[in-house]
Amino acid sequence: MVKASGNITDLLSIMAALRTPETGCPWDLKQTFSTIAPYTIEEAYEVADAIERADLDALKDELGDLLLQVVYHARMAEEDGAFAFEDVVAAICAKMIRRHPHVFGDADERANVDLDGLWERMKAEEKAESNSGSQSAAGDTGGVLDDVPLALPALLRAVKLQDKAARVGFDWPSMKPVFEKAREEFDELEDALAKGADNREHIAEEFGDLLFVMANLARHLKLDPEDALRQANAKFVRRFAVIEAKLAQDGRAPESSDLEEMDRLWNEAKLSEKGDGGG
Repeated sequence: MVKASGNITDLLSIMAALRTPETGCPWDLKQTFSTIAPYTIEEAYEVADAIERADLDALKDELGDLLLQVVYHARMAEEDGAFAFEDVVAAICAKMIRRHPHVFGDADERANVDLDGLWERMKAEEKAESNSGSQSAAGDTGGVLDDVPLALPALLRAVKLQDKAARVGFDWPSMKPVFEKAREEFDELEDALAKGADNREHIAEEFGDLLFVMANLARHLKLDPEDALRQANAKFVRRFAVIEAKLAQDGRAPESSDLEEMDRLWNEAKLSEKGDGGG
């Protein structure tokens, strides 16, 4: 009988039982890497949400859910004969030790390692070693942007793509040309709209270009655009809740109001927040 405890072996045993043919869970048995991947991404976002809300009890639960995802993928890989959970742990332990010679190295390494850009240098060396074993006959070692995962949220991926390109010199030297590019893209979006709303592909393309430049601006400002947008979302929810609350005092809902009134209540909520130090 599997019992709950703080031992990782119990979680591994639970997953093994869920995936055991005939006696396991029918739902768990039919899952694959592809079907579980969306849950893995979702759980990572729920961890971020708990952190944003400063809810440590929720964070404990969400970290457990995220850990389950690692165990799940490792179990399926073990069934395929690829690797097991222990191999995942060994690989990350080796990577962390390798990438921190200033902590785990010998006395000479700890004293002389150049910390500036160390992590990225180590990653680049590991990538080069990995590519060296998979070069084509033509000697192709892969492009600069090849290792930026497609599955990342688009805004985050945009920043990572731009970071990679910047490391080889493809970047504006200051924010001024980034602002100029943003204005240019905004004008192009307006122009696309002026040509007719049925021109959906062109409109979408120009809108995407504008978002890409805004991600670049965030990178130059050393801001996390995902975090900035999460905060803007939270602000919107907070201020709209004020609108609902004030309308409720009169026994009304937003549907019984109009834009002019709700906009006035929004501005009142905004001024109240600014008085409290909000933005």
